[in-house]
Amino acid sequence: MITKDMLIIDILNQEKANELAQVLFDSGMHCLGCLAAHGETLEQAAAVHGIDPDDLVRRLNEIIA
Repeated sequence: MITKDMLIIDILNQEKANELAQVLFDSGMHCLGCLAAHGETLEQAAAVHGIDPDDLVRRLNEIIA
């Protein structure tokens, strides 16, 4: 289960990583491999990119369900 307090890198290490990465990329998070991904939570990244973190969590969890 994906949560808002997970690091981006931990989300990308889940099964279906390519599909999860595509959701993040389509949401405007284009530097998934950058250093920030290793220390930034999903909620922090969503705030930087002006994205609703709850909607993003819902969409990511739909993929892994």
